[in-house]
Amino acid sequence: MGEPVLSARGVRKIYRTAAHEVLALRGVDVELAPGELVTVMGPSGCGKTTLLNCLSGLDAIDGGQVLVDGVDIHALADGARTRLRARRMGFVFQTFNLVPVLSALENVELPLLVNRLRAREARRRASEILERIGLGDRLGHRPAELSGGEQQRVAIARALVAQPAIVWADEPTGNLDSETASQVLELLLELHAGGQTFLVVTHDRTIAERGDRVLHLRDGRIVDGGGSDP
Repeated sequence: MGEPVLSARGVRKIYRTAAHEVLALRGVDVELAPGELVTVMGPSGCGKTTLLNCLSGLDAIDGGQVLVDGVDIHALADGARTRLRARRMGFVFQTFNLVPVLSALENVELPLLVNRLRAREARRRASEILERIGLGDRLGHRPAELSGGEQQRVAIARALVAQPAIVWADEPTGNLDSETASQVLELLLELHAGGQTFLVVTHDRTIAERGDRVLHLRDGRIVDGGGSDP
């Protein structure tokens, strides 16, 4: 399956206050092969979102190493890490995180413009991916004019438009009713079948059952499923 898209070893994260320290991640090891859809499950407070944030470089780590596409992301300066995220990673969140004053098309083309792609090419790519996921008739609509499922589809399009090595998804169906969640899940699975790599934090067993592998996290440790299958 080729070199891992993600290879993390001994990742530790400590949250500190004036009174005490909380060890949120306790030496986590993770590998993702190209094209895998891996889910992270575990009880509330076990460190799932912290794990996603540390593996993606959104949060600093207190020990270990995280390689994405062979690059040690936590060895990079802040600016270089931000640029790497913009070029090689996509993000999907439970709360969509769309810019409310921008249209669906403008939200999706925004990462490409940040990456300094020419405006005409950015618009073409954004239009293409929105058409691909069934929102070709919603290009000019702002988020408030879209349903929850449509907003999450726009967020997924935005995550994919730069053709990232990996898409990180944090409870992508958490704010959706069961029917809409099922539609979003089918979209993720379709994109996965096309070769996209995903790491998905979820409480939804339906997503876990249809992915390739489940990482079970408990008390800041992966208790099952950390390595890639042979």
